[in-house]
Amino acid sequence: MSFRRSLIAIAAVALSAHVASAHPHVFVDTKLKVVVSPDGTLEGVEVHWTYDEFYSLLLMADLGLDPDGDGELTDGELARLNGFDLQWIEGFEGDSYVARNGKPVALGKPSGRGISVKDGRITSAHFRRAQGPAAGVVIKAYDPTFYTAYHLIGPVATDGPCSATIQPADLDAAYTLVEELLYATPAAEAEDSYPEVGESFADTVTLSCAG
Repeated sequence: MSFRRSLIAIAAVALSAHVASAHPHVFVDTKLKVVVSPDGTLEGVEVHWTYDEFYSLLLMADLGLDPDGDGELTDGELARLNGFDLQWIEGFEGDSYVARNGKPVALGKPSGRGISVKDGRITSAHFRRAQGPAAGVVIKAYDPTFYTAYHLIGPVATDGPCSATIQPADLDAAYTLVEELLYATPAAEAEDSYPEVGESFADTVTLSCAG
């Protein structure tokens, strides 16, 4: 378990009963690769999600995969698993958000780029196209509802004449926000009106480009 994931778990225990019920249920290590053309145009973002051991186990059991329990899948089983997390409902943003000068940048539909299982953890990859200048682009990976906690694994890879820097989230401020919002919500309403605090836990990736 990563240090950041441990902090999330500790914070959840520290909150009241109705607050603790709203802590993240799925933990995903996230790696990003930003593709930029030679002229500095943003072409898209490749996203890698590695799911926590427990969620991976539940998913494989639900699909009837890995019956021998060795944490490894055959090629046929991988084929069945491939694309399991790319069937997005309307309105789902893919938990990846891109902005330029404070304005959202539209990302295309996800295109699968493979799946693997290592040490009992599922990793999937997908690519989403984008347009416009890459300079000054900001990227965040988060679930607004914080049901899923995304942990950004750096460094962020880049193709083209750009580099990426990561500004870690202010976790103390994020946990304070959660407490303030949830303690202000009656326990009977907390489950149905959990505030969207996920962005507060997100690291910020900023692109800088030559020229």
